[in-house]
Amino acid sequence: MSTIELTNKAKDYREIMAMIKELQDEADAIKAAITAEMERTGDDIVQAGIFTVKWTEYTTSRIDATAFKTALPELAQQFTKSSTAKRFQVA
Repeated sequence: MSTIELTNKAKDYREIMAMIKELQDEADAIKAAITAEMERTGDDIVQAGIFTVKWTEYTTSRIDATAFKTALPELAQQFTKSSTAKRFQVA
């Protein structure tokens, strides 16, 4: 791939990523408006035409890694694994 092609690809990538962020911000605003209305009315589930909209609470459980490392550092070290990854950035 030539420098010009690579430059064009990087430019296209940045433009698309900007569009994705813009659309994500728009989706987040729409979600906030819907959930605010559901909280106002006290509804967890709403039928909106052909859509069922749910805003339900749920509970998850996971290990508190910081507390585990503080309370049992040797054991935490035994069960800690490292991984290597690559990060793609266009700056």
